[in-house]
Amino acid sequence: MKIKMLILLTSSKEQIENNRTQMVMKTFESAIRPVKGDIIDDPGFDARFHNGYEVVKVTINYETNECYVSLHPLASDLEEICINDYIDKLVANEWRIVSKEELLTY
Repeated sequence: MKIKMLILLTSSKEQIENNRTQMVMKTFESAIRPVKGDIIDDPGFDARFHNGYEVVKVTINYETNECYVSLHPLASDLEEICINDYIDKLVANEWRIVSKEELLTY
């Protein structure tokens, strides 16, 4: 099954004019389907920005054999690195930025 993990990233520490909000997604094939409450680990995650992501919603489309997984940060007050550096690290680890238009198709 194709798993599509989604995270909405924003900074609670950076000033509004420097803050960046971004939706990112990582797609991969897996026989394991996440369930609500699972804690997800990924090489792109950085403990200086958060301490993990919890699955908060799972939507399965059997027709397309896809599973959409919404993740929520367990802690948002760490942020020892700036959000732009964190997004760059995610992108370097196969996450991609998702446009608002693309989100409307899900």
